[in-house]
Amino acid sequence: MKLGSQLLRFGVAGVAGLLVDLGVLALARAAGLDPYCGRVLSFLCAVFATWQINRRYTFHPAGISLWTEWWRYLLAMSGGGAVNFATYSAIVWLFAGVPHIPYWGVCAGSLAGMAVNFVGARWFVFQGKS
Repeated sequence: MKLGSQLLRFGVAGVAGLLVDLGVLALARAAGLDPYCGRVLSFLCAVFATWQINRRYTFHPAGISLWTEWWRYLLAMSGGGAVNFATYSAIVWLFAGVPHIPYWGVCAGSLAGMAVNFVGARWFVFQGKS
């Protein structure tokens, strides 16, 4: 699969992950979790969702055990996740009290971490396989 096609599919998977992220964060907040703990939970759920989509539609399975692939994917997404969480935290902290700001922070953080995540998925987890 060509790089452009992979980027597009990765972006679509990212949008699906964003929806999971937002939904889980809303549920976590409704259950009483603070915006930071809720965000950790929602991020992990989003990573799992994007792994399932990306391994089927964006990249071919890595040719390693499913368990190993999952842990490599989680590790690879952690770089983008750090960028994502830092962006999210800055927005939530700077605009505290603004209605729905955690959800805007999720969107901004997801966009900020996307490039790091693509590089990690393509060259670390799936090792350039197309």
